[in-house]
Amino acid sequence: MRVLVAGGSGFLGAALVGWLTGHGHQVLRLVRRQPAAPDERRWQPGAAPLDPATVADVDAVVNLAGSSLGTRVGPVRVPVRLWTPSYRREFRASRVDATATLAEAIATADPKPRAFLAGSAVGWYGDTGDTVTDESSPPGDSYFAATSRDWEQAAAPAEAAGVRVAYLRTGMPLHRSGGMFAPLRQLFRLGLGGRIGDGRQWQPLLSLADWLAAVDFVLHTDTVAGPVNLVGPQPVTNREFTAAMGRLLRRPTVLPAPAPLLVAALGEFGRDALGNHRVVPNVLTGAGFTFEHPELEAILQAALAPLPTGRP
Repeated sequence: MRVLVAGGSGFLGAALVGWLTGHGHQVLRLVRRQPAAPDERRWQPGAAPLDPATVADVDAVVNLAGSSLGTRVGPVRVPVRLWTPSYRREFRASRVDATATLAEAIATADPKPRAFLAGSAVGWYGDTGDTVTDESSPPGDSYFAATSRDWEQAAAPAEAAGVRVAYLRTGMPLHRSGGMFAPLRQLFRLGLGGRIGDGRQWQPLLSLADWLAAVDFVLHTDTVAGPVNLVGPQPVTNREFTAAMGRLLRRPTVLPAPAPLLVAALGEFGRDALGNHRVVPNVLTGAGFTFEHPELEAILQAALAPLPTGRP
């Protein structure tokens, strides 16, 4: 399969490029700079239309573009950044504009790709409390829910043109190589890890290996379209995650992050971190996908293992 990937330099995108390449697929990457390799193509989402010819010779397009939630403070990388008004705008535009740019090019391409896998997030559902949430659940009303709705709606031109569109509502893929887990692991190793607030909130975790295998599964399964929750089959609470990290790394976990401090510093992101996302992957499991790491301990063990590449 010939796959075009947007956002291929990020944590998930780089891992997916390696995974697909390891499985024998030909992968092309969209980059903002001047292309320096034969497998790179240039684009400027939000600044200029994308030539439909860019997507006309591929079987599928995967969009993982979007500004990072993390940042650096001196030499240390932290998993979140201050939620300023300017970053709120950047966060939304980097996702919605990229999706719209790709969807419009796909809609007018000749021939068209067979599939468009559009990045999204479980934030679409908002805070669902203790309610088990699947792809049929209604949207939330938070900033993240509204952003995710706009993010998915931006793919409408491709869907209207008859292309199979799957919305990858991703939870929290864990691996030591990046994402939220890498800096959290360092905190726990230093004995500075602890629960967030009271720790009762549900977290949509899965291993990076299962996330990669799930995206590959969606790419190859023509019957899967619409929203797809990319989360593990067994949601866990932050308290359970914290305790398991302490056991695995043999470190104390007695320093909780106070809820009022998180909300004051991080605004909507802090409130979202304290929210509940008891999300389950019914579309994936109903289509026959099997998780290699269904339980928390297995997810964490996989997160500390070498980066999965898909090579035999």
